[in-house]
Amino acid sequence: MNNHQIERSNTGTATLGRSRHTIQILVALTLGVTTAACTPQSPDVATPPTGGTASPAAGSGAAPASGGGSSSLSGAGASFPAPLYQRWFADYNKANPSTQISYQSVGSGAGIEQFLAGTVDFGATDAPLKPEERAKFKAKYNADPIQVPMTGGSVVFAYNLEGVKDLKLSRAAYCGIAAGKIKKWNDPAIAKSNPGAKLPDQAIQFVHRSDGSGTTYQFTTHLKAACGATWTAGANKSISWPTGTGAKGNEGVAAQIQQTPSSIGYVEYSYGKQTNLTMAAIENKSGQIVAPSPESGAEAFVGEKVPADLALTVADSANPKAYPISGLTWLLLYPQKDAAKQTALKSVIDWSLTTGKATATELGYVPLEASLVAKVKEELNKVK
Repeated sequence: MNNHQIERSNTGTATLGRSRHTIQILVALTLGVTTAACTPQSPDVATPPTGGTASPAAGSGAAPASGGGSSSLSGAGASFPAPLYQRWFADYNKANPSTQISYQSVGSGAGIEQFLAGTVDFGATDAPLKPEERAKFKAKYNADPIQVPMTGGSVVFAYNLEGVKDLKLSRAAYCGIAAGKIKKWNDPAIAKSNPGAKLPDQAIQFVHRSDGSGTTYQFTTHLKAACGATWTAGANKSISWPTGTGAKGNEGVAAQIQQTPSSIGYVEYSYGKQTNLTMAAIENKSGQIVAPSPESGAEAFVGEKVPADLALTVADSANPKAYPISGLTWLLLYPQKDAAKQTALKSVIDWSLTTGKATATELGYVPLEASLVAKVKEELNKVK
């Protein structure tokens, strides 16, 4: 069942269709999201050797990845998808005990650095590679890097404000908070959208990422598109923040918000759900106040064209149903590396996008639609 339709255009791009029926299917799939299955753990995600001769898990449909041999894969990068990668890699290891996968949730910036340095078997990022990063890779490896999307998700405003459970933020409000221009919770720009709410006369404690982060890239790319002259700090994996306190990783930001009364910050949706943080509904480009969810996150991709390099970014969806801060996350792959490891890695990715699709829905991510999965598999043919 598809979350949304991605149809190939004659120009070689892919278009996400607007079929009401398929969106209804997405809603049916994701209304049953359970968040108790996995809570954010250590930044290091690993599947230890299981030993023995365990057979593939029932219903996995996956053969041993390395043809009876043993493979140990290491990756590093984005914290945005880390809860999902943790589940995927652990479940894959149960089905394929000869393949162990370790993943360090160090942020997209550090993940790209390690990928370019060649110290990992794969990298992970929530921001597509920049032209200069691609050029650096090609100069070192005499080949183009490969980036494949794995899932989608939303960046949310999570907050800790006693007595306020259904916070709504207009564009003027959330842009002003992130820019440090709205400093008190009872500011008129916030109060206007929250009649009857007991907003305290307290300073807003804004929490942001301290490390190079694809989540920051997605968040600031939206602010740059949506906030006009209010936002002057630009869009990147790392910026000079005009206000607030930094914390490392989605894990760190979520923990800082939990521990800090009167705070608000940005995290990936699944972290907010799994840590029981309260999340604000925000105004989208069409003027609608939309709460974050897998369904509203999927709507942000409706009607968008996927470029040939699969580096789709949606800065500010015009869809009135869309939660506006939503994006994809990618794995970064080498065209040529150790053959056995490359074979194992391709098997892990294929398994994750097919057998593991239900897990993405369960944890609150947006699974890739079948035709985009097919495009990813075409890209994997370049991995040798």
